[in-house]
Amino acid sequence: MKKSLFRVLSIATLGVVLMACSNPKDMVKYADDVEKTCNPAVLEVVADKIDVTYTLKFPEGYFHPKAILEVTPVLVYEGGEVAAPVLKLQGEKVLDNYNVIPLAGKDIQHQVQFGYVEGMAKSHLELRSAVIYKDNVWDIPVAYKIADGANITYKWVELEGVPVLMKDNYQKVIAEAQETAIMYAKNSAQVRSKELTKAEIKEFQDFLKKLPADERRTLTGTEILAYASPEGPVDFNEKLSSNRMKSAQKAYDKITKKIKPDAPLSTSTFGEDWEGFKELVGKTNLGDKDLILRVLSMYSDPVVREREIRNMSAVYKTLEEKVLPELRRARLVANIEFTNYSDEELIEMASGNIDALDEEALLYAATLVKDKDTKISLYKQAAEKYNSARGFNNLAVAYLSANKVNEAAAALAKCDAKDPVVANNLGVIEMRKGNFDKAAQYFAQSGCDQAKYNSGAIDILNGKYKDALVKLNGQKHMNACLAQLLNGNLDKAEEALSECTCMKTTYVKAVIAARKGQASKVNELMEKINKVPALAAKAAKDIEFAKYR
Repeated sequence: MKKSLFRVLSIATLGVVLMACSNPKDMVKYADDVEKTCNPAVLEVVADKIDVTYTLKFPEGYFHPKAILEVTPVLVYEGGEVAAPVLKLQGEKVLDNYNVIPLAGKDIQHQVQFGYVEGMAKSHLELRSAVIYKDNVWDIPVAYKIADGANITYKWVELEGVPVLMKDNYQKVIAEAQETAIMYAKNSAQVRSKELTKAEIKEFQDFLKKLPADERRTLTGTEILAYASPEGPVDFNEKLSSNRMKSAQKAYDKITKKIKPDAPLSTSTFGEDWEGFKELVGKTNLGDKDLILRVLSMYSDPVVREREIRNMSAVYKTLEEKVLPELRRARLVANIEFTNYSDEELIEMASGNIDALDEEALLYAATLVKDKDTKISLYKQAAEKYNSARGFNNLAVAYLSANKVNEAAAALAKCDAKDPVVANNLGVIEMRKGNFDKAAQYFAQSGCDQAKYNSGAIDILNGKYKDALVKLNGQKHMNACLAQLLNGNLDKAEEALSECTCMKTTYVKAVIAARKGQASKVNELMEKINKVPALAAKAAKDIEFAKYR
């Protein structure tokens, strides 16, 4: 019984084979017997390319040994169609160099690529075929659709780029100091009468008298700092500086008797003033000053230092006449807080009195004003008046904000391209010009945080989704969302949009919901999307929502 059934099936199969092979035109008739599949089944655009691998599975007995089959993948889209290179297959007895499909059947894969053009968001891929036998060409009348397309979600990537401002050093409260000094004779702590009548003391008195009327300046405290020059015994100089402090305090009381500064007075003694000595030596034109400075750095013991310097007899006389007298002193210091222009004052001055602002005030005021033309004016003033590199850089950023790319490039041309901030901003300019490869080079050169973000955007554009995720992971904006979404991390993609509220965010949230299979949420978000005609038209064609339409 089993042998009879096997014999019947074998004869039936042979009959099919003989029937299929008897006439090459039958390949048209039995074309449906060829199994056709596509990977991916839903086409996806990556870096403006659509890569497709389709598979043809030929059954046993289908392919005529002397026939040729031409298969043409055609992407049909709104506004046109485009054909990929033809795949030619041949039977076993064809004397040509195409892929051979034996009578026994065979699976064959073919890879093709299409360049993306507008309209392919709504498209499908079909196979058009023809059988060739000698001089005969028989078209297979049915074009077989093997895939829908094409997914262009990555094109939500934001490619404006983020430029970077250079920081201003504007201080709302500035520490100032007004000071004078009482000079002493060698080894003396007595205040000479001429010291109290000299011009510097008069200037100090006048400053303190006028200070209460100055609305922007406040006296926070006064100091008396007493020193001794580094000569003679250490203990002697410690005591000397202490006595000088006491005599200087009495002199200060006389100087300020009628002024009575409303601020605390503090006193300090410093003994031998080696730091002052080093500073003054550095300012002289002594030929041996480098040697003296080396001695100061070599010996920590002040006695040894003094001895070694005295051994330089050729220079010591100059030191004694020019340097040491300047160190026999007590400094009288008035510490001041200067209240700079307030934000409100700067905003008002920005509209008509920018000449009164210095570089830092101009750079800071520009961050306060909202009007783009005013920003440009302030940065331009800082750049040109002070030849400010920060001014030129920030002027470029202001131009970019006003979408004046060429003007931004001209401003940045006056900056150092090796500066990380400047390199980033040059990359933003190239990005906006569409020169993405050059932009990527600048971002790689920069290395600052914003350049990392900008580089991640280009990675998305170029289909380097894993690289983009490394750069954008954990951030909250559209490009970070896309980096997660395109790597299949749907929950993290949704989280990346948690601080975004614009309508394109709503659209991408709907894409995420669609990929999660959340039909009710898709419908909820689609109600909002459909209120924006441009987005509604896009959604109507978007393959992401195909199963919800």
